[in-house]
Amino acid sequence: MLEVHVKHKTSSSSTTIVIYGQAASLLNRHCALHMLPLSAATFSTSARTISSTDGSPSASSSLPQEKQKGIWSKLLLFVPGAIAFGLGTWQIFRRQDKIKMLDYRGRRLEAEPVKLNALSPSWNLDSLDFRRVACRGLFDEKRSIFVGPRSRSISGVTNNGYYVITPLMPIPGDPESVQSPVLVNRGWVPQSWREKLREVLQNDKQPMNAPSTALQGERSNWWRSWFEKPARKEDHAPRASPVELIGVARGSEKPSIFVPANDPGSGQWFYVDVPAVAHACGLPENVIYVEDINENINPSNPYPIPKDANSLIRSSVMPQDHLNYILTWYSLSAAVTFMAYKRIRAKRSHR
Repeated sequence: MLEVHVKHKTSSSSTTIVIYGQAASLLNRHCALHMLPLSAATFSTSARTISSTDGSPSASSSLPQEKQKGIWSKLLLFVPGAIAFGLGTWQIFRRQDKIKMLDYRGRRLEAEPVKLNALSPSWNLDSLDFRRVACRGLFDEKRSIFVGPRSRSISGVTNNGYYVITPLMPIPGDPESVQSPVLVNRGWVPQSWREKLREVLQNDKQPMNAPSTALQGERSNWWRSWFEKPARKEDHAPRASPVELIGVARGSEKPSIFVPANDPGSGQWFYVDVPAVAHACGLPENVIYVEDINENINPSNPYPIPKDANSLIRSSVMPQDHLNYILTWYSLSAAVTFMAYKRIRAKRSHR
């Protein structure tokens, strides 16, 4: 125990302070080092040279920092719920836009078909989008391209195939035919149909490219294929006769980020790019692109299979799907927010 007398500067009175334990020993050691008699040690209450560790600036500043960290950690618990709520709200707007788009397509398809031979050169091609058009002409099979692969279910079996796009050329002297070339998506064909068509077109070129010095055996094979060629062409390729069809005017497809880029040089087309396809076929880039929706299919020659008109007013994500997404995101937002609230409340109860 150590008694210390403290004199006040503002008055003549003094105060006696009793110090116990370790603090007393530290004060006694301090006085011994500075050669001060313990009785002469005086302390002024006006001096603020002694401060407790609890009231130090470092300790006082650490308290607000810890409090701020606690607030931010609580707010972060509600971030997943806020994100899920925002996604649910975004799906509401997406559903409204999808309903308007499908309604627009349906009204356009119900209108009377537009005859392409009556269109003037100044006609705005954008106004034909999703309008039914009637056209007549000749298919140029040699300039056909195949877009795919595209799968199709036939009798419960999924088959890989392609969409075949062929230029429809004007008929000379026929006022009812198209006046300029038109790109026509004739529909889906299996992979074997594409290979047979390419084989027939390749055989058409062989007689012109056959050398005059060929062997007799090769001449006999060429002579045999010459007579067999018309039968094969009738079986697997359409005849060069005028065709009339009703289709829907469309634009280029918008591929997703997972679809590879087209490679016209190697003949690989993964999506429909109308200007690029027209350039590959030797046609002007502002050509009209039509998807055939003819429902009169010849059972003996079913390919190509035209598109179903109802498929044009359907989307990969329908309004009902958007509604399911809305319920999912809002439910997730409510669940995550409730869990965050329960966690904060549990921390307060432990305190």
